[in-house]
Amino acid sequence: MARKSPLSEVHSKSAAKMVEFAGWEMPLWYTSITDEHLAVRNSVGIFDVSHMGEILITGDESLQFVNYVTANNVAKLSGHSCHYSVACNAHGGIKDDVLVYALGGKGFMIVTNAVNTEKILDWLRSSRGSFSVEIDDVTDSTAMLAVQGPSAQATLQSMTTFDLRGLRRFGGELVHLAGEEVLLSRTGYTGEDGFEIYMMNVTGGDPTKALRVWKAIIGAGTGFGIRPCGLGARDTLRLEAGLLLYGNDIGEETTPLEAKIDFVVKFEKEFIGREALVDQKEKGLRSVRVGLQLADRIIPRQGNPILKDGVEVGTVTSGTISPLTRNAIGMGYVPPMHSGIGTELEVKIRGSGHGVRVVEWPFYDAAKYGRSRTQASAVSV
Repeated sequence: MARKSPLSEVHSKSAAKMVEFAGWEMPLWYTSITDEHLAVRNSVGIFDVSHMGEILITGDESLQFVNYVTANNVAKLSGHSCHYSVACNAHGGIKDDVLVYALGGKGFMIVTNAVNTEKILDWLRSSRGSFSVEIDDVTDSTAMLAVQGPSAQATLQSMTTFDLRGLRRFGGELVHLAGEEVLLSRTGYTGEDGFEIYMMNVTGGDPTKALRVWKAIIGAGTGFGIRPCGLGARDTLRLEAGLLLYGNDIGEETTPLEAKIDFVVKFEKEFIGREALVDQKEKGLRSVRVGLQLADRIIPRQGNPILKDGVEVGTVTSGTISPLTRNAIGMGYVPPMHSGIGTELEVKIRGSGHGVRVVEWPFYDAAKYGRSRTQASAVSV
C-alpha cells in the first residue's frame, strides 16, 4: 500500500488527481498542470512535497561524516543554512542529488529524493565506519511544503514577524508560521524565488500541525491567486528551469561533471568518489548535459536518440512542451564537441527525425521569469 502524506485529507477533499510516486500517493494536479505551472511563474503556488526523504545526522563527528559522504563543503554551513550537493559512489556516479541543512550546531539534515531515501539511508549506515554519528530517518514524521513564485515572499511575510527580506538564497531559519515552529529556507526546485517549509514531529495519524500551516498559507495567498500545485507542474517547472530529475537526467552512471553541476564538487576536501572525479576531470568528459529546443512541437522523450549528420551521438533524458513558451524543450547528453550553444542536431522520435538546437537553460527569458527576473511579465492560460 502506498504511503500517504500528512496532507492527504487536503488532497482528497480537493478532488486532486492522485498517483503513486516512489511508493507515495501524491497529487499529480488539482486543476491542470498548465494552470498550476503558470500560477508559479506569475504569482505563487504551494506544493506538498512530504514524500521527500529527511535523514538526520547527529553526533560528535557529524560534520566530518557528512563532508565525507557528500561532495559540497558542509563546513561552510552555519545556523540553519543549507546547500545543494550530491552523494557519489566510488566511481563518481551520482547516488542522489540532495539538500544538506545545518541544524544550528546540532548536526545536519540530508534531504533526499523520494525514490532514493531507503537507498541513501542504507548507504549512509554502511559508510558510517568509525565515525561517531547517529543516523535517523525522520521522513514519516516530517511534513514538507514548498511555496514558490514571485509572490511567495509576500504571501509568507504576512504570517510571520521574521523579516524574510533578509533570508538569502539557501538561507534557513526557525520561524513561526500559523503559531507553529517550522524550519524555513529560501529554496525550491522551480527556478522561481520561494521557500521550503519543514514541520517536524508530524505524522499521518496526527496531521494537525501540517493542516494548520497549509490552510494558513492558502488563506494568506488568496489575494495573490495562490494555487495548490501537484507533481506534474513541479516537473514541468524544474525542466523549464533546466534542473535535474534523478532517474532521468542523472543516476549512478552519471557524474556531476557530466551533468554540469560541478559547482557542488569541492575538490579541496576528501569525499567518496573524489579520486574518480579527479581522474575524469584530468582525462576529459565523454558526454555532457545540454539543453535542447525542437523546431517542431513534439515532445522528446527519455531514451530518444540524438543524432548529428545521421549518426547517433547522444540520448534525450527529459522533455516536455513548455507551458510558458509553448516550445518543445528537453535535456540530454552529447559529446562535448556537439555541446556548443547553437549546435544543430536531430532527435529521432517514433522513427522520424526532428531538428533540434542546443540552447542555454533556463528555457525562458530570465529577465521576465525566474528568481533573477528584472521585468514584470505574465502569461495567462
